[in-house]
Amino acid sequence: MINSQDIKKGTAIRMDGGIWVCIDFQHRKPGKGNTVMNTKLKNVTDGRVLDRTFQVGFKLEDVVIERRPYQYLYEDPTGRIFMNQETFEQIPIANDLVIGHEYMKESDIVEVVTDTTDGTILYAEMPVKTTLRVTHSEPMLSAQKTKQVSDLVKFLDKQEGLLSWKLDGLTLVLRYENGELREEYADEGGEFPQLDLP
Repeated sequence: MINSQDIKKGTAIRMDGGIWVCIDFQHRKPGKGNTVMNTKLKNVTDGRVLDRTFQVGFKLEDVVIERRPYQYLYEDPTGRIFMNQETFEQIPIANDLVIGHEYMKESDIVEVVTDTTDGTILYAEMPVKTTLRVTHSEPMLSAQKTKQVSDLVKFLDKQEGLLSWKLDGLTLVLRYENGELREEYADEGGEFPQLDLP
């Protein structure tokens, strides 16, 4: 148990059936009455943020959480398999516990947060930035760098075809926060022009 005045950024508490982490706090002495502790708390499982005020001296159940780097290895029916970077232990983590799992690729390092009292995995979070390379599952024919319609018609030679930009080797850099894509860049020969997000 901890007193409300001991809450700092990063302090985890068990409250209302969940685990909450303090992301901001302020001691406040109103004109009348006792000193209070204003906090901004984030739920570790669903990301909800709420403001909560506690009287100084109010007892709270503290939770010791641990953050460790894990490497994503592969996916199987039990979930995504990660390896602890310190002990090399491998564990499955369900997709719904991995923030940003849609953008994850093998060998990515994620931060896994666990409750040390019982070892429960609370969530895993992708790094703020990741780099992806565009590949094609089926081979594409190339008409070199032509942009002339007549050259493309000649290239197809009476066959049906779908014209598309060939993007093999293009590198995308994605930045997301709380599982939401915030920024993306495409590498075109060392330059990173910003792409418009929908």
